[in-house]
Amino acid sequence: MSFSLYEAVVPSSLQILAAIDALLDKAAAFCAEQGRSELDLIDARLAPDMLPFGYQVKSCAVHSVGAIEGVRKGSFSPDMSPWPTDLAGLHGSVQAAIASLKEIDREAFDALADNATQFALGETKLPFTGANFLLSFSQPNFYFHATTAYAILRAQGVKLGKRDFLGMPRIRR
Repeated sequence: MSFSLYEAVVPSSLQILAAIDALLDKAAAFCAEQGRSELDLIDARLAPDMLPFGYQVKSCAVHSVGAIEGVRKGSFSPDMSPWPTDLAGLHGSVQAAIASLKEIDREAFDALADNATQFALGETKLPFTGANFLLSFSQPNFYFHATTAYAILRAQGVKLGKRDFLGMPRIRR
């Protein structure tokens, strides 16, 4: 089998984004059962110097479909806009990312592998190829934020297990 950038990025992003979307359902049920406000959960963090749950979920969309857009444009900068302040808004962000990923043309995506792509944050500028940006920068960030979102919910008492994080694996049929 030859290497496919599409296969290395898109299916796994879809799998984890679907799992994050399901985590949001469990977070909503938890808030209803415990009488907690959604904003309280969205603002929860693992440590005082870490960004909260809402940011972590938003960043999963940013480091999936947003990263791909950055490769297409040749430049990616972190999205520092505010995240939704309710679970429905977070659902919307995740579902929009899923829909966008499902629309990606495999051949066009694979053609992005050699695109010159710059990561830009303030004075920091890092040059990448499209493949190296997606695989060595954005994909690790995507999994970091997904894991952190999961861990925040666990730390807040939401009943979750490993299967909740993994979502539906792509099993042989």
